[in-house]
Amino acid sequence: MNSPLPDPDSHEIRIRVRYSESDPMGLLHHSRYLSYFEMGRMELFRAQGGDYREMESRGLFVVVLKLQCEFKRPAKFDDLLTLTTRIANVTPAKLEHDYELRRGDELLARARVVLACVDRTGAVQQLTRDVLFGAPGS
Repeated sequence: MNSPLPDPDSHEIRIRVRYSESDPMGLLHHSRYLSYFEMGRMELFRAQGGDYREMESRGLFVVVLKLQCEFKRPAKFDDLLTLTTRIANVTPAKLEHDYELRRGDELLARARVVLACVDRTGAVQQLTRDVLFGAPGS
């Protein structure tokens, strides 16, 4: 894959399930998985040298086009989880990430998110290093 993104192409973060993220049964609410995936995506971008706040200041935004999630086992309040985020595919217009959320060796959820980069008007921007990371010296 000839990617505009530098290494690494995967990143892991640890997340402890907070009480406020749990439903009355003590299980991680399904909506919170999406927040975790976003956290993983931001940390991968940061590990690559990206700065999303700076990217937004240049009028560029990453939008979700498609999200697929397969829940295998529930996460529970106070579980310590590992989220692995990987770049699955990059095209001139789309960026795809795969996610695996685990408790130890146990797979809890697997997902894929397809993203696009747009400007303030919503026009799709080609995924280049300059678009994602800013022009050298800027």
